[in-house]
Amino acid sequence: MTIADRLALALAGPAPDGLQHGDLFEGDSEAGHDAAVLVAITQRTEPGVLLTVRREHLRAHAGQVAFPGGRLDPGEDHVAAALREAYEEIALDPAHVRPIATADPYRTITGYRVVPVVAAIPPDLDLAPHEDEVAELFEAPLSFLVDPANHRRMSTDYQGVTRHYWQIDWNGRRIWGATAAMIVNLARRLELA
Repeated sequence: MTIADRLALALAGPAPDGLQHGDLFEGDSEAGHDAAVLVAITQRTEPGVLLTVRREHLRAHAGQVAFPGGRLDPGEDHVAAALREAYEEIALDPAHVRPIATADPYRTITGYRVVPVVAAIPPDLDLAPHEDEVAELFEAPLSFLVDPANHRRMSTDYQGVTRHYWQIDWNGRRIWGATAAMIVNLARRLELA
């Protein structure tokens, strides 16, 4: 069974216990902006996941590791938005992307309801980070990212409240917050597949 088959099976089933639903403060509204990210998995013997490092000058999430993605435009569904954003951010041609399934939505502290779109892509595509938005593009091994041994539960004080978040450290890169939580959710789904 390929990783794409395992992911499709894992995401088709009921949600397991222990999924991360979001970063909203207690009492915050569930309403928010719809967004989508592309969890692009390379089809190689040892699959990888494409991730970006956001530019330091950006207003939101500067310097953070993230999946390509963003807010839905009017009339778009999550798959269309994830494909458009990946094309804009890393020049990933939608013709090379085979969507597998959508994963569990995640609500961010900035008010977004983010739906991860899990997809398979060929390895070694000629991609180019958008010079104004993306400082770096890299591929991390899927097996490392979804291994619970690499998921660290962290905490920090934010606006007078102790907040807990997930962090995954790989090859000198700190993957944390919503991106790490979506990876943790995917890992929990895969454990049952």
